[in-house]
Amino acid sequence: MDAAAGSGPAADRGPCAGIPAEQMSFIRQVLDRVGDKWSLLVIAVLESGPLRYSDLLRTVPGISQRMLTLTVRQLQQDGLITRTAYAEVPPRVEYALTPLGRGLHEIAMSFVRWASDHYEEIREHRARATAS
Repeated sequence: MDAAAGSGPAADRGPCAGIPAEQMSFIRQVLDRVGDKWSLLVIAVLESGPLRYSDLLRTVPGISQRMLTLTVRQLQQDGLITRTAYAEVPPRVEYALTPLGRGLHEIAMSFVRWASDHYEEIREHRARATAS
């Protein structure tokens, strides 16, 4: 069997060389999920401790209620955050990072810092590309 059929590494060299071909589709799905802007920001803000939904909505700039709901649901499905509902009136729900999510936090913060550090440079490149 060849790599395309599911045995052997996904690639001859590069970052995918050590990954079995049959895992690549799943790995791309995980990277797509945790690499989106909302997931990175939610993971970044939860490092300070559990937050209620309304606090997340205020703390993650620009996210809509619909996107926050979808994002926390997906992060919970992947085991990166927990959702704890308290039997109170009114009901209270908190979201927190799991150990798996905490492991991703520094990576998320690196992306956020990099984007912030290079904001002006990237903005200038985009402006030049648009003007061309």
